[in-house]
Parts: sequence; structure tokens; C-alpha cells
Amino acid sequence: MKQQRSAGWWGGMLAVGLFGAALTAQAQPAWPAKPIRLLVGAPPGGSADSLARLLAEGLQHELGKPVIVESKPGAAGVLAVNDLLANGKDGHTFLVIQGGIVSETPLAYKVNYQPFKDLKPLAQISRTGLVLVANKEVPAANLQELLAYAKAQKEGLNFASYATGMKGHTSGMLLGQLAQVEMKHVGYKGSPPGLTDLMGGHVPLMFDGLPSSLPLIKAGKIKAIAVNYPTRIAELPQVPTFKELGYPQLAQAGWFAVWSRPDAPPEVQQKIRELTLKHFQQAAVQARVREMGMDAPGSATSDELMADLKQAHQQQAALLKSINYQPQ
Repeated sequence: MKQQRSAGWWGGMLAVGLFGAALTAQAQPAWPAKPIRLLVGAPPGGSADSLARLLAEGLQHELGKPVIVESKPGAAGVLAVNDLLANGKDGHTFLVIQGGIVSETPLAYKVNYQPFKDLKPLAQISRTGLVLVANKEVPAANLQELLAYAKAQKEGLNFASYATGMKGHTSGMLLGQLAQVEMKHVGYKGSPPGLTDLMGGHVPLMFDGLPSSLPLIKAGKIKAIAVNYPTRIAELPQVPTFKELGYPQLAQAGWFAVWSRPDAPPEVQQKIRELTLKHFQQAAVQARVREMGMDAPGSATSDELMADLKQAHQQQAALLKSINYQPQ
């Protein structure tokens, strides 16, 4: 009799537990419960913005929910990071930005986030590099001639970058160290003003991202000397890599990714990663990425991406230390 009552009691408790679990499940709305935001830490029309819109197309198609791309330019991407940290815990806000937000920006500027703790790359969406471009009137058709020209300048040769303390800056300084030429940095707030001065002859050289320089190179308004990337770029097959030219130190790939807060719901993080990889593995999407001067992404895990960033962070820190750079 006691056994029967005990079994009945446990059965009742099980029923109550199942009923409670069902109520809890009903109380939690299905994800996404509202529009998804993709923050971009750069102005509209740039490579990050274009990639975010590509990603938004894929997510919206798969989820059947609105995906909104929001530009948050300023402070080298830090404003967008702050928005993610303030609003990304519920899994409806994500960030599209380069890996430099972790490996470069915190070294170049004073930031209010911990790069290797507060941000998590979920999936790559493209791989890219830098290109050394020159004003059309610079008397050099290749890197050898350019370095000879630089050595002949008593006061050295100026070069521009899209941001002080970032990879466009340190790439030029590293080239100067390796080739034993005087390279003088001129920092700009973004690629457009630097490229404008390059075309106008106010500065002879610039280390720039391929997406912004590629249209000008193809139009013949500036000339490409070499690319800072492990392999030649599909859209510029005639332009050699620095590695080919004897400078393997200038061969590190950069990449864009979709990022999350680490404490966003794990199942949401996994879903965003799966849908991102699925979308960017499509041939038509990869073709659009290549048109921007970038390569299609790999399938590296978050841990593998973070390991790559830590290595890049160490290299960048060493370069900035060699020129006695202080965060701004």
C-alpha cells in the first residue's frame, strides 16, 4: 500500500514538473523575438557595411525576420563595440567588424573594453589584406624601383594610412625597417581622405585596405605596388605579394567576422554561426566578396579565430613598441 501511494506521489510530482516546464517554455518567446541588429563599426558604403548587408540578406532569408544593419562609425569601431556590449546579451544584437578590433585597436587607442574577454568572433565572413598603392606620378613601377627611389630621398618618403597605430601604419614602418629606408607616416581618419590626398599628389604612398583601393586601381587613378597578404589577390593577379618580393613578414591575412557578446545565449550564437557559414559558402555570395577584393571566409572556430588574434596582437604590440608608439 505504501509503495502504491509512493508511486502515485512521484507520478503526480512528475506531472507537475512537466506542466511547469511546459509553462516555462511557453513563457519564453521563440528566437528571434524581435528584429536582429547588425552593428557596423564604420561609415555606410564601406567594406564592413557591404559585408553586413550581405550577411543580413542571408539571415533574413533563413529566419524570416527583419535584420537591420546599423552603422556606428567613430572611435575606430569602439562606439559599435559599446553598443554591442550594452545590448547584445539577449542574442538580438551582433557586430560586423575586422579582427583588428581585438588585435590592433586596443593597442592604438585607449578603450573601455577587454578585447579577449568582452568580444567573441562567431564566424568569419571574409579574408583580406592591405595593398601598397602609389600616386601615378611616382617614378616606380615595382617595389624594387620604389625602394631605390625612397633611398634617394634625403628626408625619406611619406606614406599614408587610414588610422594611426593600426596595421596600415605599422606595415609601412615595418617595410622601412626591413628595407632600411626612411618611411614617414601620415595618419588619416579613414581611407577616403587618404586616398584623395594620394591621388592629388599630397602624399606619394599609402597602405590601404583592398576594398577601398581596388576600384581606383582598376580605374587607373592609382597604381598598386604589392599586397600584404599570403597569396596574390584574385582581382589583382598581376600584383605580387611582399612575400614573393622577399618580405615574408608582410604576409599576414586580416579578416572580417560577425561578433557576439560571449554571454549571449549559446544556442543563438551557434545558430548565427551556422547560418553565416551556410550563406557565405554559396558561390554567388563568394563571387560578390571577391569583387570587393577579398577572399571567401574559412570555417575556423571561435577558439581558432581567437588564437589567430592573439598572435596578431603580439606582433602588432612588438611593432608599436619598436617605434615607441603610445596609445591615443
